[in-house]
This record gives sequence, structure tokens and C-alpha cells, in this order.
Amino acid sequence: MAASLTVTGLEAGYGAVRILHGVSLRVDAGETVALLGTNGNGKSTLMKSVMGLIRPGAGSVVADIDGASHELVGMATEAIVDLGVAIVPEGRRLFPRLSVTENLLMGAFRRSARPLLRESLDFCFEVFPRLAERRNQLAGSMSGGEQQMVALARALMSAPRLLLIDEPSVGLAPLLVTRTIDKIRELKEGHHLTVLMAEQNFAEAIRIADRGYVIVHGSIAFEARSRAELDNNALIRSLYLGS
Repeated sequence: MAASLTVTGLEAGYGAVRILHGVSLRVDAGETVALLGTNGNGKSTLMKSVMGLIRPGAGSVVADIDGASHELVGMATEAIVDLGVAIVPEGRRLFPRLSVTENLLMGAFRRSARPLLRESLDFCFEVFPRLAERRNQLAGSMSGGEQQMVALARALMSAPRLLLIDEPSVGLAPLLVTRTIDKIRELKEGHHLTVLMAEQNFAEAIRIADRGYVIVHGSIAFEARSRAELDNNALIRSLYLGS
């Protein structure tokens, strides 16, 4: 079955500081949609709002999963995860004193994911052979690229239908960024996921995105209906390419 996400008129922020101003976007079933923008424009705030980590002041966040619609605003984060929504947070947020395997097992607490635990673990080790080699290593002692692998694999352990990925390229060398983006595409196709990816690395993001949005100062400044529109838009060129 399919999963999709619709955000409508979202207003959110921190205390009296409003970050998002009427943000609306959609991610259709099976798509990879890029949310593009430079630092400080609201990408992470949007991701946290979807996951229930921030309570929006107004607006709607609806996840359609396996034919049922769920209003996420007002739901607890654990309930959102239990629906089949997972996030790879910015900065990875691993348990540094736990091993690779222990970090992955922490991702499988969702009730419907538990029967698939062994299958999911085998899949993650197959997709990320380096993690299989270092399954007993403490996550905090790994390189940035390896930690990003752990973060991606941990999210997959929850058997998600809808995957949010927040700034996967942060802190990685260019070669590792390319490899990480390629892995996201591989994982998305292998697990038939719907993906919303917040990213500031425009060139890498559009390699795997079906379409996307540009967020500027907490508002959607441009919606691209295809990868070609992303590549040709004047606003994007001004923001990212200096032209």
C-alpha cells in the first residue's frame, strides 16, 4: 500500500519566534521530494513539526498511509512513528556509547516492526556492508560518513512507509555526500518508501528528487513540478549558483 504527506498552511516556531509562515507542500506516494534551502530558512523546523517534536500554531499535517488519513498535528511523536513515519535527524543523533547493532535495534521498537527485526537487520547490513563489519563498534567512535549510515539504517529498522531525512550531507566530505545520496535512492527503491528530504546541497539533492520546493525565510518561495524545473529555475540559480 501507499503513503503520502500533505502539509497545509503550517505556522510554527519556538516560543514567540515564528519560523514557518503558511507552509504548504505535498509528497505523493512513492515520490522523493526535496525541500531545498540554505541554513536558517526553516527546513528542520518543518521536519520537527511533521514529527510532532514542535507543536504548530496553525495548519494541518496529514499522512495518508495504507488508505487511512491521519492528522499528525496534536499527535505525540511516538504515535506518529507508530503509524510508519520515521526521521533521520540532522546531526544523526546516535547513541554514542551503544554499538552499531544496539543503535539499530533501538530503531525497531515500533510494534509492527518487531516481527521484521531480523529481516530488517539483515537488509541494513546487506546495504551497508561497513556496518556489518563494525556491528560491535561504538557508534560514537565512527567517522561522520559511517554514523550517517547508522542513522539511515536505524530509521529503516522501524519499517517506515514515509521517511523524512534532514540534511544528510551536513559534515560530510563531498565524496561521502554523493555516496550517502546514492544510498538514500537505493533504500527508497528497495523499501518502496515515500521520502521528503531537506537538503542545502542542491546539486546532490536533484540527482534523486522527483521534484521539490525551495523554502526562503520560512515560506515556500518556489514549487518545482519536475526535476527539470528545479534545474532551470532562476530563484534556485540565484540562491545556489550565484547567477
